[in-house]
Order: sequence, then structure tokens, then C-alpha cells
Amino acid sequence: MKTGKRLFQYALSYKRILICALLMLAVAVAAELTGPMIGKKMIDDHILGIEKPWYEVSEKSEYTVSYKGREYVREDRANSTLNKRKEVRVFQVGMAYYFVDEAVPFDGKRTVKDGALRITGGGQTESFPAVRLSASEVFSFYEPEIKGLLSLVLLYLGLLIVSIFFHYGQFYLLQMSANRIIQKMRQDVFANIQRLPVRYFDNSPAGKIVARVTNDTEAIRDLYVTVLSTFVTNMIYLAGIFAALFMLDARLAAPCLIILPLIAVWAAFYRKFASGFNHKLRSINSEINANMNEAIQGMPIIQVFRRQKDIMREFEELNDSHFRYQNKMLNLNSLMSHNLVGVLQKVMIAVLIWYFGGAALNAEGMISIGVLYAFVDYVTRLFEPITGIVNQFPKLELARVSSERVFRLLDEPGVDVEETSGDRVKGHVVFEDVSFRYGDDGEYVLKNISFEAKQGETVALVGHTGSGKSSIMNVLFRFYDIQKGDVKIDGTSIYDRPRQDIRQQMGIVLQDPYLFSGTIASNVSLENEEITKEQIEAALKHVGADKLLAHLPKGFDEPVIEKGSTLSSGERQLISFARALAFDPAILVLDEATANIDTETEAVIQKALDVVKKGRTTFIIAHRLSTIKNADQILVLDKGRIIEKGNHEELMKQKGQYYQMYELQKGRGTLVG
Repeated sequence: MKTGKRLFQYALSYKRILICALLMLAVAVAAELTGPMIGKKMIDDHILGIEKPWYEVSEKSEYTVSYKGREYVREDRANSTLNKRKEVRVFQVGMAYYFVDEAVPFDGKRTVKDGALRITGGGQTESFPAVRLSASEVFSFYEPEIKGLLSLVLLYLGLLIVSIFFHYGQFYLLQMSANRIIQKMRQDVFANIQRLPVRYFDNSPAGKIVARVTNDTEAIRDLYVTVLSTFVTNMIYLAGIFAALFMLDARLAAPCLIILPLIAVWAAFYRKFASGFNHKLRSINSEINANMNEAIQGMPIIQVFRRQKDIMREFEELNDSHFRYQNKMLNLNSLMSHNLVGVLQKVMIAVLIWYFGGAALNAEGMISIGVLYAFVDYVTRLFEPITGIVNQFPKLELARVSSERVFRLLDEPGVDVEETSGDRVKGHVVFEDVSFRYGDDGEYVLKNISFEAKQGETVALVGHTGSGKSSIMNVLFRFYDIQKGDVKIDGTSIYDRPRQDIRQQMGIVLQDPYLFSGTIASNVSLENEEITKEQIEAALKHVGADKLLAHLPKGFDEPVIEKGSTLSSGERQLISFARALAFDPAILVLDEATANIDTETEAVIQKALDVVKKGRTTFIIAHRLSTIKNADQILVLDKGRIIEKGNHEELMKQKGQYYQMYELQKGRGTLVG
């Protein structure tokens, strides 16, 4: 599905709000665009209307004017019942007004000399006796129009107030709908991230994913808030302005239509170059995020090994690349934005001047001053929405590119979270001739693995690094799916049950425990409402954490910052053990869980494990072989195969690889792998 269509579908989620916003916007623009029309009416009907024919009448009325003892009414104000007599005229010449006591059949260039008004136009010239009006006499001719002028001024002010109110309403509604659209989009993206298989995160740095959820969605937000409102506003403006121009004079309005195809060509040309630049910028921005995230996470290593300058150099290379492409975008925007609009505006005005100076101002095609004022006003306004549209091209293109990146993440295939059965398994695990590799091709990391772990048994996995120990657990948790064989729990294949149903039965403790921001208690329960405070405290006490954490001021409610960096590795591991126990799993996996714990803490945990392992099937991945002497079954792996199997005594008697590893650790005090 195309990006634009998907963005439109997101907008349809809040179509009522958007429609209300756009209707309010249309009303606001319509109210605003009435200004030149009101100005035209004020000029033609009230200000310059004084030059229309006047008639002498016998009766006074609302629109009659007294001059030298006689009453006069303007032609367009005359009532049909009035008895019209003689026609007279009032003309403005320069800053003075003159009264002509007779009809004037034509108009043109005016001059006054020796009490005579000379008019030249349409190939004829004629003189008329004229009397200059005083200021009070001029005011008397304008006095009937004051009421109309005030009404139009009040109408214009009222429309401005309406425009302001509706502009505020549309802006508020557009902002609210945009925020909701982006909120929904971010929820969808994060929900899909939760569905993605672990394999996806193996090849995708966290910083790049975070950039899509935050930076790219914020760019899309600008599309709905700024770009959408600007485009719609200015399109309505353009439609209103063109409608007004054609109402004023179709001959003058028709040439202005050439602007529309120019905008279309403009947009296509801009998009051709901006698309590549924006794709590169967003990609570099993601790499910067990934680089910064990695540097912050690994700051202790960077400082210990004095890698600050190297890391800074890597960052500067990315930053310089970002700067270069930003400059390319700047050059493109400078060339294609308001500067080009200014050139187009000047060309258009030059054409209009030429047109007015030629055909428009002959005797047959005379245009009123009001029409001329309104037309120039509308033409001036015409370039404001064009400038607004052109200036939004960068944000539009950036939002389009960001949308593609976000939708690619949304389109990544994942696994829906399904309802779990709630039934507890016994924990009887069987691997049947399992072969597995991480990629679609390449060497198998597990080769024909077969073993059985009965309910309540403790199975230890040992072997050198890369032998396949952790891969067995990855397969058991269904972080990855096998290519051959089968894995069964209580006689049922794990591939016949939802992943969530399988994982609900399992608990895991990793070598490097991960703690979330919150408290010690929240890290044990992971905010699961089914786990009570009493169960949390019991789990912590089972693993001996109550003694080691007794020094904390707030006890189990002590705040934990990101990754639990204020706690020791032993304390973090204890919390991780308590977390696994609080969820009461049928199958417990300890992935080198005691590797980073001191001897005293290990003794506490070993004592607790002897209690909590009862009734559970426990898998232990260990390099420290002294910790697995009591395991019911020990699997020795080498290059993806099980080469030895048995308990500690049986394997020691075989004097194979396990025997050599154990003796080496016991004799030299070193760890293998």
C-alpha cells in the first residue's frame, strides 16, 4: 500500500475531528477573503459613488443632499416614487471637487481652468461650467454614505472576529487530531516491536529503532499539524481568490491560472531531488542515534580503554555527513522556496501592468477603481498561499520519507500475542533430533540434539564457548524456530502451542540481569497485578535478598534507575532470581546466573535454589562446574553436538571432556570458555 494512502487511513481514524477542523478553516478563510470585496464596495458605492449622476428632487429623504437651496439625490439612491428633474454631476480633480449643473455624457481625463471643467476621452473633448465645492459642501454630499460606510466597517470587523475564532478552532482541532494520530501510530509501532522475533533485534541497533519511534513519528506529526493545515488553508485561499478574481473580471483572472501547473511542476522537481537527500539524512540520523546509544551504554569500557578520541572521530564523521546533506537540502530549499515565488510574483505584476496599460484601460474596457483595488489586493494575496505551500515542501518530503521508514517497521512480520490457556505444565521436556541454525543458510549450531528432562530434574549444560548451550535455551523459549526435529513439553510439541503459552510456564535468570526503571519490588513483579506484595517479599526472602538489600533506605521500595546501575552485580542478580521465582515457573532456566556473583552471594543463592528447584524442571548453563555437581543430568556439548551425558559421578568415571574440564578448573582455578 502506498505511503500516502496509509497516512490517509490513519487520518480517517479521527475523521470527524479533521472534518470539523477543515470546515472551520473554510469558514475562517471565507470570512477573511471578503475583505477586498467589502473594500471594493466601500470605494465604488460610497467613496467614488459621489461621481455618479445626481438628480434634483422636490422632496427631502434619507439620501438627499441640500446644495444652494435645492435637494439632490444620487442616481442609485433615488426612490422610484421621487419626481426626478434635472441631472447634475460632481467630479473630483486632484484634491478638489467640482459641481457641474448639467448632465455629462462621457468621462475621461479631467482638467479645470477658469471655472470650466474640460473632459477628454473616447476621441472627444468637451467643456462644462463647474463650481468648486467647499469642504463643508463636499462633506454634505458624502454625509448620506457615512451610515453605509460604518456598516461595512462593522461588517468587516465582525468577519475578522469570526475568522479569528474559527482559525483558533481549526488550529486546536488539527493539533489535537494530529497528536492523537501520532499517539496511535506510536502505539502501533511499539506494539509491533513487541511482536517482532528476537532475530530482528540481532541485526537492528536499538538507536535506529528508537529513532523511528520518536524522530520519524514526530516528522509525521508535522505533516498533520503544519503541512496539512497549511496546504488546506492555502488551497482554500487559492480557490477563494480565483473565484473572487473571476467575479471581478474574467479577462484579468484567466492568465493567473498559469500558476497552478507551475506549482505542480515545481513540486515534482523539488521532490525529485529532496527525496534522496531526506532518505540519506534520516538514515544518518538513525546511525547517530545508534552510535550515541552504544557510546553511552559502553562509556565505562570507552573510558577505561581510552577510546574517547576514536569514538569522537566516528561521531564526527557521521555528524559531518549529516551536515553536508543538510547543506544540500538548504541549497535546494533556498533555490526553490520564497525566492522563486518572489520572481514569479514580479513577473505576474509586470504582465498585469502591461495588460492594464493596454487593452484594459481603453474607453470600451474601463475598469472601476474599486475593481482595480480589489484585483490588485487579491493578486497580492494570491502569492501568500503559494509561498506558504512552497515553504512546506521540505516538511512534506521529510514526512513522506519518515513515513516510509515507520511503515517499513510496521510491516515487519511478527507474532500476535494470543491468550494463554492458564493450564500449568508439569515440565517434562524432550528434544528429539533437533538441528538448528540462526540464518537461512550456513552451518548448524545445533546438530541432532536429543535428550529428556523429566519433571523436577535439574539438567546442566556445559561446554566451551560456541558449543550450543545458549542456543538450546533459545530454541526452548522459541526465540528462534528449529529447522529439523521437534521439542516437546509434556508430550506436546511447542510448535503446536502459542509462544506466550509456552513462555508463561518458564522463568529465566541471565548472566547479566536486566533491571527496568522503577523500584526493586516492581522489577520482581514486572507490574503484574496477579503477583501480590506478599509474593514479592517472599520471593526476595527465598533468594536471601532481604539480608543483602537490608542496607537500602526504602527496602524493597528503593528506586531503581536504568539497568540498576546503582546496585551491585550480586544485588541485581538476586532481584533477577526473585523475579523468576515470583512468576512460579514450571521450567526454570539459569543461564550462567552465578558467573558474576561473589562466593558469599553464590552460597546464599545455592542454598535458596535447593529449595526453589523442588517440583520444577531446571536447566543450568554453567562454566563454573563446581555449581552443577548435584545436577541430575549433565550434557556436555561440543560444536553443536552432545558428546557426553550423565551425572557428575558418571562423567568423572568416563574421564572424557567433562573430567578434563573439571580437573582443570579444580587444579588451576580457571574457567574454561
